[in-house]
Amino acid sequence: MNTQHQEDKSVPISEKLKALYELQTVVSDIDKIKTLRGELPLEVQDLEDDIAGLTTRVGNYSDDIKTLETSIANRKAAIKESEALIAKYTEQQNNVRNNREYDSLSKEIEFQKLEIELSDKRIKEFTTDLATKKEAVDSSKTQLSERQEDLERKKRELEEITAETKIEEEKLKNKAEKIEGIIEPRLLTAFKRIRKNARNGLSVVTVQRDACGGCFAKIPPQRQMDIANRKKIIVCEYCGRILVDKDILEPEQLSEESK
Repeated sequence: MNTQHQEDKSVPISEKLKALYELQTVVSDIDKIKTLRGELPLEVQDLEDDIAGLTTRVGNYSDDIKTLETSIANRKAAIKESEALIAKYTEQQNNVRNNREYDSLSKEIEFQKLEIELSDKRIKEFTTDLATKKEAVDSSKTQLSERQEDLERKKRELEEITAETKIEEEKLKNKAEKIEGIIEPRLLTAFKRIRKNARNGLSVVTVQRDACGGCFAKIPPQRQMDIANRKKIIVCEYCGRILVDKDILEPEQLSEESK
């Protein structure tokens, strides 16, 4: 596996490594600030989704209630109409000229009675459904009110935490942008790709106790020397993170001056 990148010679590798590690330090600080917010942003989003769903549900139930109330009113009107027809046909029976007319009116009266029975049955069904829908609306409205209260509380908590860290986060973001500006695009792209795939967001790690600071795989002594010399950009053979020595941000010892 090739663990060494070919780099532009115009900028010393040591400076590139310093910039990359400094960028890692800054973005890690930004990550810590985001961690302080915990799950609040996700909780706020979940509550907003719940509220939208409950609002839609209440709206649907309200439409169903209106439809059921209209159906009940129509059935009651149909009963009155049937009762009026029964009264009309009963009176007409008193003036019939033959049995055939009487039987015909009797059938009409019986049909209207069946219509009344059917309407009564439907009214009972609609009334039961109506009560169920109204209970569901009341329950959904209660849930909606609770979710809205939770949302307001979570939003206040998030706003408080955000306000406390906003200035520091903006400073860090500006600092990160400045550092990114001095890192060549290809290296910056590699940094972001590694960071995105890394579980802890670490693209650049130091050697700690003879091991990779990211995956803790052991690093051979010769490779540690190469890393400390800062003449090459070396990545971990196991996790792919860029490796630097622990003193990368310390001022270089000007040993030559003492000679």
